Amino acid sequence: MGKQKLRRYSEITEFENVHDLSTLRPGDTALRAGKWAMECFGNSRPIIIELACGKGDYALALAARFKEYNFIGVDKKGDRLWKGAVAAKEQGLDNVAFIRGSIKHLSQIFGPQEISEIWITFPDPYLKNRRRSRRLTAPGFLEIYARILKPDSLVHLKTDSPELFEFTTAVIEREKLDIKDIISDVYALNPIPELLAIQTYYEKMHLEENRTIRYVSFRLPVGFKAKLKL
Repeated sequence: MGKQKLRRYSEITEFENVHDLSTLRPGDTALRAGKWAMECFGNSRPIIIELACGKGDYALALAARFKEYNFIGVDKKGDRLWKGAVAAKEQGLDNVAFIRGSIKHLSQIFGPQEISEIWITFPDPYLKNRRRSRRLTAPGFLEIYARILKPDSLVHLKTDSPELFEFTTAVIEREKLDIKDIISDVYALNPIPELLAIQTYYEKMHLEENRTIRYVSFRLPVGFKAKLKL
């Protein structure tokens, strides 16, 4: 590991807006589970999370627009979170924080129905079929999200991967989930909805390569259990 990464990993342990839960193990429960709004932000506002957030581009942009919400970016890579945490400080955003930890442990990190919305922006599509259970819209992950989401809350996916998009819409159809919006080409819209016009670091790269950006949002019922596991 490079010296810069080591320095950043060390520094984020001192950041007030970064919470390191990378050592959480199955069966553990985070101390703030069910109490993140009050103990992390000092208020009772709804919490929206960005998964595999990288540098937290979406969480930061949403936090700047919607001060009436709290935002938390979740990622396992501390050097990326360092950038988001520093940007939040520089922009004076006190309604956004970051968690270093595994998405598999979300139901241990957060309490039941603690989260109001989930954004998944340009995650690894895990294109090999044998790794499809690692896709963040795979049934196993949807069951985890259903445990922490409030009733009628949305899950948003924005991706440049046609394979992940098709996989996700197939899962939604098979599980008979309620779709709110489905867009096969975000930048073909005129105008582009404000929330979808936000661009992450990776999205900008994808657009330069003339990739098509796709989007789907859907609802998970409380207590959702997948009909078919991968």
